[in-house]
Amino acid sequence: MALMTPQEYIESLRKLKTRVYMFGEEIKNWVDHPMIRPSINCVAMTYALAQDPQYADLMTVKSSLTGRTVNRFTHLHQSTEDLINKVKMQRLLGQKTASCFQRCVGMDAFNAVFSSTYEIDEKYGTHYHENFKNFITMVQDNDLTVDGAMTDPKGDRSKAPSAQADPDMYVHVVERRPDGIVVCGAKCHQTGSINSHWHIFMPTISMGEADKDWAVSFACPTDAEGMYMIYGRQSCDTRKLEEGASIDVGNAKFGGQEALVVLDHVFIPNEYIFLNGEYEFAGMIVERFAGYHRQSYGGCKVGVGDVVIGATALAAEYNGVEKASAVKDKLIEMTHLNETLYCCGIACSSQGFKTKAGNYQIDLLLANVCKQNVTRFPYEIVRLAEDVAGGLMVTMPSQKDFESDTVVGRNGETIGDICNKFFAAREGVSTEDRQRVMRFLENMCLGAAAVGYRTESMHGAGSPQAQRIMIARQGNIQGKKQLAKDIAGIR
Repeated sequence: MALMTPQEYIESLRKLKTRVYMFGEEIKNWVDHPMIRPSINCVAMTYALAQDPQYADLMTVKSSLTGRTVNRFTHLHQSTEDLINKVKMQRLLGQKTASCFQRCVGMDAFNAVFSSTYEIDEKYGTHYHENFKNFITMVQDNDLTVDGAMTDPKGDRSKAPSAQADPDMYVHVVERRPDGIVVCGAKCHQTGSINSHWHIFMPTISMGEADKDWAVSFACPTDAEGMYMIYGRQSCDTRKLEEGASIDVGNAKFGGQEALVVLDHVFIPNEYIFLNGEYEFAGMIVERFAGYHRQSYGGCKVGVGDVVIGATALAAEYNGVEKASAVKDKLIEMTHLNETLYCCGIACSSQGFKTKAGNYQIDLLLANVCKQNVTRFPYEIVRLAEDVAGGLMVTMPSQKDFESDTVVGRNGETIGDICNKFFAAREGVSTEDRQRVMRFLENMCLGAAAVGYRTESMHGAGSPQAQRIMIARQGNIQGKKQLAKDIAGIR
C-alpha cells in the first residue's frame, strides 16, 4: 500500500469502532468532535508532509525490512543519520502545528521493542522478535499510526506491581491460553491514543520475579473488544465548543490529546505478544523507550518553541516595542534556550550506536541531558513570552465582544466599536491581528497547548528526577575521578 494521504488517514479513523468517553458520556462521532478534531489534524500533518516532495528526505525513508518507501514515523533507525533526521523531522512538525503531533511515542516504542525482543529471544529462545518484525511490517505497509502506551496509574508508588492492593494499577496478565493472553489494567496520559490505529503496550518500571504477570508487552488494535478511552481535560478546552470563538481558541486548527486507556479483559493473540513474564527485560524496554523519547523532545519542543518565539516577536511589533533593547535581548535569550535544546537532540543522535538487533540507539546520557533541559527551558521561554506580550494576553475581552453590535455609547458606539478602539495596535496593524497573536500566546503559555509545551515538557518521557537518576547512572563519576587522580599523581 502507498503512503496514506491526510484525507485517507482521517477516513481510516471513521472505520474503527473505538470507544471514546468524554464528560461522562460516550462520543459516537469522535472524529468530528470539536475538542478532538484539532489533535487529529496534527496527526494528519504527518501524512501531509510525507506527500510533499520538498520534505521527502525527512518524512520518508526506505524500510530496512522490505525496501519499500515508508513514513519515517514507522521506521527502524539504521544509522546516526536516521536518528538526526528524526529530530529534524520533529522540529519541522512542531513548526507546522505548534502542537503535539502524537506519532513520536509509537516510533520510539517501535525502536525500543525491536532491539529488546531480539535480546529476549537470544536468552530464552522465544519468538517475540519475529512477532514484532511481522507487526512492524504490517504497520509500515499500511502506514498506520500506533500509540506507545507505557505509563501505568501505579497506585501506591512505594509498592511494586505485585504488592498493590488493586492489581490493575499496572497492566497485567489475568489468563494465559494456548492461543494468547488476557490482560487487564490501564495506561494514563496517553498522547494520541484515540487517534491511533493500534497500540503497543510496554512495562513502565523495572520488575522483580514476583511481578512476572505484570512484565508484559504486546500490540493491540485501538478498537479491540474490552478496550476503551476516557478523554482527558485540558486547560480552556471548552473554548473549542463555543460558537464564533476561532480567535479565542488561540490555535483553531491544531491541538494535542491525552486519554486514559482502559483494558477490561482484552484478549491478545500470541502473534502480537512481545514480552510475557521475562521480568528482567522490563527495565530494558523502559530504559530504551525513555531514551528515544527524551531524544524526541529535542526536536518537537524546539519546533513549537520556534513558533512561540515568532509570535512573541509579532506581539512586540504590534505593540510598537520591537526596537527596544530589552525586548531584543529577551528574544535572543529565547532563541538561545531553544537552540540549546536542539543541540542536545542532535548531539545524542550523532553519538548513537548499533544495537544487537541492528537498529540504532541514541546516546543515553546525552538524551537524558536533553530531556532534563526540556523540563526547564520551555518554562523560561513562555515566561519571557508573557513578559513581552503584556497583560492583554490574558485580560482581553472575548471575540464576541469585539464583534458585538450592541449599542453602549452616547454616539451609538457598539461594544465592538469600543473594544476595537481601545485595543487598537500600532498604526498599520489591525486590532484583529493583535487579538490573534495574543490569544495564540495565551494558548501556548497557559491554555490548551500548554499541556504539550509546558507540563508535558516536565513530565513526558519521565519526570525530572528520572533523568537525573539516568544521568547519575551514565555519568561515569568513577572514571572522572580516575582522570583527576592520574593528572594529580594520586595512586
